[in-house]
Amino acid sequence: MDFDSNEMAEKRTAQADEPASKRVKLGENNGNGHAFAAPNDQETVVGISAFVSPQTPGFRCTVKQRYTDFLVNEILPTGEVVHLTDLPDGKRKPQQNAPASKANGSHDTPVAPVHAPAPAQSVKAEAVVKSETKDDAPQPDANGDVSVPPLSEEDKQTLHDIFGEGTTAKIMDLYAAVIKRPDRKPRDHPTIRSEIIPDKSKRTEAHGAIRRIFGSKLQTETMQDQAGVIAVKASSTRGPDGPRGRPNGTESNGAIAKGKVGWSELGGEYLHFTLYKENKDTMEVLYFIAAQLKVPVKNFQFAGTKDRRGVTVQKVAIFRMHANRVAGLNRMAKGWVASGFEYKKHGLELGELTGNEFLLTLRDCQFDGEDGLDDQERLKLAKEKVTAAAASFRDRGFLNYYGLQRFGTFSTGTHVVGLKMLQGDLEGAVDAILTYSPDLLVEDGNAGVDSRIPQDDINRAAAIRAWRDNGLAGPELVSRMPRRFQAESAIMQYLSKKDKKTGKPIQDRDWQGALMQIQRNLRLMYVHAYQSLVWNTAAGKRWELYGGKAVEGDLVIVGEKDGSAGNGVREEVDEDGEPIVRPAADDSAASAEDNFVRARPLSKQEAEGGKYDIFDVVLPQPGFDVLYPANAIGKFYEEFMGSEAGGKLDPHDMRRAWKDISLSGGYRKVMARPLGGLVECEVKEYVDQEQMVETDLEKLRREQAEARDGGCGEVKGAHSVEAQDGEGKEKKIGVVMKFQLGSSQYATMALRELTKGGAGAYKPDYSTTR
Repeated sequence: MDFDSNEMAEKRTAQADEPASKRVKLGENNGNGHAFAAPNDQETVVGISAFVSPQTPGFRCTVKQRYTDFLVNEILPTGEVVHLTDLPDGKRKPQQNAPASKANGSHDTPVAPVHAPAPAQSVKAEAVVKSETKDDAPQPDANGDVSVPPLSEEDKQTLHDIFGEGTTAKIMDLYAAVIKRPDRKPRDHPTIRSEIIPDKSKRTEAHGAIRRIFGSKLQTETMQDQAGVIAVKASSTRGPDGPRGRPNGTESNGAIAKGKVGWSELGGEYLHFTLYKENKDTMEVLYFIAAQLKVPVKNFQFAGTKDRRGVTVQKVAIFRMHANRVAGLNRMAKGWVASGFEYKKHGLELGELTGNEFLLTLRDCQFDGEDGLDDQERLKLAKEKVTAAAASFRDRGFLNYYGLQRFGTFSTGTHVVGLKMLQGDLEGAVDAILTYSPDLLVEDGNAGVDSRIPQDDINRAAAIRAWRDNGLAGPELVSRMPRRFQAESAIMQYLSKKDKKTGKPIQDRDWQGALMQIQRNLRLMYVHAYQSLVWNTAAGKRWELYGGKAVEGDLVIVGEKDGSAGNGVREEVDEDGEPIVRPAADDSAASAEDNFVRARPLSKQEAEGGKYDIFDVVLPQPGFDVLYPANAIGKFYEEFMGSEAGGKLDPHDMRRAWKDISLSGGYRKVMARPLGGLVECEVKEYVDQEQMVETDLEKLRREQAEARDGGCGEVKGAHSVEAQDGEGKEKKIGVVMKFQLGSSQYATMALRELTKGGAGAYKPDYSTTR
């Protein structure tokens, strides 16, 4: 089953008290190409029910009408927001952003060309030699000339300050010679000796500067026979690129054979880079890159997946790969850019981020009380309503619900699959994964399938039906099932295996074996989704009973208030990169050396003393290794999980023989609010579909054009639709919002609170109910 967040978008309708003229009926198109699904069909079924500030009016709006309406930039653990800061060569011009009628299509959007400055010099070369540490790596032209990238003025000045002008010129000549003759042995190149450098710190700076500026092309050593003199010579490692344009000592897939090349000289074994993507899944892009590099996609690491329908920027790491190989793929890229390469000693872990910064454009905003107002009065009302909603959202926060993304896309939600697994009904779990809506397929007498449904979803349904009806398997199944539906493909292939002699199925009833074929992170997603359903339901009940105050029996993390909670703590994360913190307990399945965060209940005196508030309170995800609240909510866990809706499970008995579904549990904060207390809103009028914000790519292209044209250049956004003359056209109101959320928090749930359920996704999707 695919869990692509573009296909998991929130579906919410206007509130019941809307004026009839503004109300959107269930399943009705509102004239702007989108329809809304009722909240009860989506949110209520997965436990999303309450608002923190129901008294603060919300408003109705459309989310993600254009994918450039949803910009997401990862925030590193250091607090730095990840941005695209440089552009590689070979990019193609992006198309305009898809119009409303095609916004959910599967087309790719290429990226605009970027031209490097003219090379300082050219030399004939028999092979292409690229520096993995420089983005302006030398590239051959049609005649085989290789451009030696010019040094920046800053680098030139650094070398002059250390070595002097004469020695610097000799070093540059040596560098050009190494590039010119990559097949020449290092000893065949001259050795450059510096003047005496008496200061040890200056000599250390010299070694570092040569390594940083020239990468593995040149190396340095301190002369033993001449105190204070540094020798600069061609590197004995020959750099990453050998005579045939391939790293010395490497296999064809770019992995370095053990002991052949000192990765530590580059900075570490992990290549980190910035991935900018437009209207694409994180995994979709990584699968393409992995296929081109001929490496397993599991070699890539990232802190969290990002929405498909949006423009996102995040960090990615890959083990033992040279930057020039990844950078070279940019010329083939459609809708993504990889740049900002850096070698590090460590990779990336899921959850290794502070959170995400969101820059959202909310379109076609409508407000209660606007009927009969002229444009200026309506704009004034909009600013008042948005300002009040933003202030409440900033100060009071929102219930930290798991969003609809958590529960899948198709007619059977992932929580249903997880429940069946926990109940021991593995056959039912397999059937649930392979469920599809008959409406996706054109049957006899049917007029056809809704053109807004992605073709991949239609192909998925057709492949499952062919497997069920005709025994479709093998290469034909692989070719017909879209690649991103790994779970379905893996299950069907496994169950289809036959005895070579008899031709009879040999494992068509091995349901656990079939589920084991799914990648572990995806497999765990199902049971985690069930935990999320229980958590959402408990959070709504807690808010109903106690509201926004800490009460006796509520759980808080031990030591969090005095800053000691992080000592010796191992943080685990789930498949969404969301932190899972677990308490130590006698019944722990973890190893003895692991120290987990612990929770404890508040006493009456603590709850009333003012030290703890609602933002300190956590609720458990059910498991064998958690505490439950020592108040009515603890009892509610037993009642709900023991009911038909909860699957008739016991929250105190979550161990299973199958280790993967033996849940230890975790804790999650009940409430969340924007990081740093910052919420920026701009209310503006617009016509048609004009783009209101600038993506990182568009900003870089504009700055590049301005620099080229002396600040007078004008660059249209890569996806902008030219604003039409507003004369005689209906003016609409849009809101541009900027805020940051923690890594375990959902922007869709933040918008739900801000708009009081009025934020509707541009395209409806399948319900998470049957």
